[in-house]
Amino acid sequence: MKCLVAVLVCVALVEGLVRIPLNKHKSMREALREKGIELPYHDPALKYQPDEFSTSAYMYINNYADTTYYGAITLGPATHTQSSTPRQSSTYSGIGKTFYLPYGAGSLYGTFGYDTVNVGGIEINHQEIGLSTNEPGQVFVVAKFDGILGLSYPSISAGGETPVMDNMISQNLLSANVFSFYLSRRGQQGSVLSFGGVDASLYQGQIHWTPVTSETYWQIGVQGFEINGRETGWCSQGCQSIVDTGTSTLTAPSQLIGHIMQAIGAQQSQYGMYMVDCSQLNNLPTLSFVVSGVALHLPPSAYITQRYQNGNQFCSVDIAPTYLPSRNGQPLWIFGDVFLREYYSIYDRTNNRLGFASAA
Repeated sequence: MKCLVAVLVCVALVEGLVRIPLNKHKSMREALREKGIELPYHDPALKYQPDEFSTSAYMYINNYADTTYYGAITLGPATHTQSSTPRQSSTYSGIGKTFYLPYGAGSLYGTFGYDTVNVGGIEINHQEIGLSTNEPGQVFVVAKFDGILGLSYPSISAGGETPVMDNMISQNLLSANVFSFYLSRRGQQGSVLSFGGVDASLYQGQIHWTPVTSETYWQIGVQGFEINGRETGWCSQGCQSIVDTGTSTLTAPSQLIGHIMQAIGAQQSQYGMYMVDCSQLNNLPTLSFVVSGVALHLPPSAYITQRYQNGNQFCSVDIAPTYLPSRNGQPLWIFGDVFLREYYSIYDRTNNRLGFASAA
């Protein structure tokens, strides 16, 4: 049974490296908006709260309303079609445990079980999975994905189940306990999720490593924030950032949003979006994060989206507020796709560290 956490998979093996192509589609929010349904703004940081997942089978599907990159996996024997059911899978077994996922336009119910999962040719036996049994509303009609494959630490696994990456590690299926993401820039294809190592063709220059500060999500420390090379002092007492491919924007602590938009010269529209004059794009500042002594730069082309509607050009700022601090109380940023399109990111479970290198 092929399930989309995107489109078709073509697998390439390079020195033990498994590469899974990712395709970019409209998010659930964008697709529902075209149908006249507006999902409320959902603070991305809510999904990082301590009680959101651990020992619970309860989470908000709105957390994934802005997810835009998808890849494909296979559940059960490879001969099954996408319309297969658990009863048709000879490797499936149920465990009699249910889950509930509320979202803005309804709710989803499902059950946990075990099956064989194939991720880019890596076959994981007896993997815990959650299967939906009822999907009311339009959310999953417009969604381009069938499910969510989490790659965070097991401490926050929904229902306390063992994540795919941890089973890969325990079953010795990887040449190195590492995965990495390359998200292509706007208007380009070629996004890739890799398991088992790094792909030198997808980055340039040096890999800069920084330790994980909380083995929950992929959280790191931020020691400085610069605007056009000038240190703001906003992280002088320390900030935290969660690196998350499932968040489409860059998010900033709510208390800093006004200052950032003022520096950019953005004005808030009647719909709540921050807009800039498209003729001034070349004059906008470069934003930089200091991580383990290295300044990681975001040029205006990274955080500004240009759109055309009825012959008019609009330029919006892809930076959103988050209203919750990190678990240690420090200001929390989220390095979402806006950041990750600029940097090849490497997630090292053996050494509990995260690496960044300039994307090719």
